[in-house]
Amino acid sequence: MSVYDERREELEKHEFMMGTSRGRLAVTLDMLTDALVLVGQHGVYCQSARQPGKPAMDIQIITKQINDAKTLISDVMAELKAARQVN
Repeated sequence: MSVYDERREELEKHEFMMGTSRGRLAVTLDMLTDALVLVGQHGVYCQSARQPGKPAMDIQIITKQINDAKTLISDVMAELKAARQVN
């Protein structure tokens, strides 16, 4: 099953409110946020031996990558919104 089938309702709602591109990016941000929650839960149980109280290094790297991806997507959404308001 494709992401378009699995997330049909979310996509329709966000695309209607924001337009196709920004709507799809919004759903993508939601999916990345869900992934961050799952990684965060995993990080609670996989603690670093070298840094007590912190998640294992791979969890830290994954979390940073997802957060960086969210930042890039948010910036694109802001640029699309600004471009839309100019036209």
